[in-house]
Amino acid sequence: MVEEFGNPLTAGLCMLVTTPTGHRYEGVRFEKGNCGVSIMRSGEAMEQGLQNCCRSIRIGKILIQSDEETQRAKVYYAKFPPDIYRRKVLLMYPILSTGNTVIEAVKVLVEHGVQPSVIILLSLFSTPHGAKSIIQEFPEITILTTEVHPVAPTHFGQKYFGTD
Repeated sequence: MVEEFGNPLTAGLCMLVTTPTGHRYEGVRFEKGNCGVSIMRSGEAMEQGLQNCCRSIRIGKILIQSDEETQRAKVYYAKFPPDIYRRKVLLMYPILSTGNTVIEAVKVLVEHGVQPSVIILLSLFSTPHGAKSIIQEFPEITILTTEVHPVAPTHFGQKYFGTD
């Protein structure tokens, strides 16, 4: 069940959703001006779902690889909508383990003028360590995940794309 109401705190129309399990969640309606950014390669698996919900949403991409020896994240490619600094950003990364890759992605978004307060990280699985690392570096960011567990599933991208 969905109920709509005005919320003076958000200055917009909000949605009160009652889930099948009876939990009530206060969300907001879709606004124009959002964009998605997928952290390649596994984040691309989330693009189709986002586009199914938000048909005309603009999608940016960022490629970050971790050095196998140092585990430090390095940006190899970034392509964003030119007006990304004026948009809310839905950052897509399905498996959040250490947080290093997401932290590096947020740094690149900030370099492009995006405020951390308008970034929403969409993740399927997160570790407590990864979530804490991101919040320590960027306390204004919002993390939306389906599960927090000390052990994250591995090789999501390989399984999704059939390259394992």
